[in-house]
Formats: sequence, structure tokens, C-alpha cells
Amino acid sequence: MTKTSVPLHADDLTGFVRALSRQLGETSPSHLSLMNMVARAAGFQNYQHMRSASAAQRRLEAQPDQVLPDMRVVERALHQYDAQGRLRQWPSKRAVQTLSLWILWSTLPAGQAFDERTLNEHLNAEHLFSDPATLRRTMISCGLLTRRPDGSEYRRIEQQPTAEAKAAIRAVTERRRSRGKG
Repeated sequence: MTKTSVPLHADDLTGFVRALSRQLGETSPSHLSLMNMVARAAGFQNYQHMRSASAAQRRLEAQPDQVLPDMRVVERALHQYDAQGRLRQWPSKRAVQTLSLWILWSTLPAGQAFDERTLNEHLNAEHLFSDPATLRRTMISCGLLTRRPDGSEYRRIEQQPTAEAKAAIRAVTERRRSRGKG
């Protein structure tokens, strides 16, 4: 016969352990020993581990809501891309340039090293104005790309995109999907 899982929840572990201790009577271990036993039974190393895990969960749940992107800037950046998701021209506004670089950054495979020629070929496939050097240099200055001093190796710098960058990357990724369908 299979066992049915029965969940157990106690709002306060101290009160739960005190009640258990009273029921065990004189054979009951000390309060702290009993708390450690209950914590281990719940899958923790000890009571301190259980307490710190609970505190961490409360902190994570108390995080402020996600930052909403400024969709005006995202829209301006999207105007710079064609229907296939290629950058048509180098934007004049710095905020739009930065978003465009984030979009290009997202096309680079994580953890992969590129030589300059390979990186230029990749960037040329993602833009239409034939200036991979500007894109490469600006990505480095914005902290999205790193290179060895001799220029022999380029790598994408792993980091969390901004809310605007995430929205723009999603939109341009949808456009890129149409490249293979044509």
C-alpha cells in the first residue's frame, strides 16, 4: 500500500518543540537538542541552518517588484532595426545606442572566445551599415565585451541586462526568427 504524504506546518518551531517536550515528559532531551532534532527531521543540518534558510526566504520574498522598462526608449531602439532584426544605422542618442549594443550582446554566445575577424563577421550579420569596429569598440567601452590587449581574443561579459534591454532583446529576437522563414 502506498503512503500518502501529509504536510506538517508549524507557525512557531519553539512552541511546537515545547509541546512535544511536555508530551515526552522527563525523557525529553533539552530544548535546543529537540529543536535540532526537528530541524534535521525536516532536512536541515540543525536549527541554525533551518532558521537562516527561513530568513533568506523571507528576504527574497520581500524583494521589491521587478523594475518596469521605459518602453519609450525601447521603442526608439526598435525603430533602428529592420524586419529581420538587423540594426539599420548607428543611433545618434546614447540611450538608444546602449540598448542596441545590449541587443547585439545577446547574439554573442556566452563563454565563447572570438578572434577579431570572427567577431566582425558575426556583427556584420547583425547590422547593415558595415562598421563592426565601432560596434566592437563601443561594446568594450560599455562593459559588454572584453578583449585581450593584443586584440587576439574577444569575449562577451556575462551580466544581467537592464529591464529595457530585456524588453528590446525579446522584441528583436522575434524579428530575427523571420530570417529563417523567408
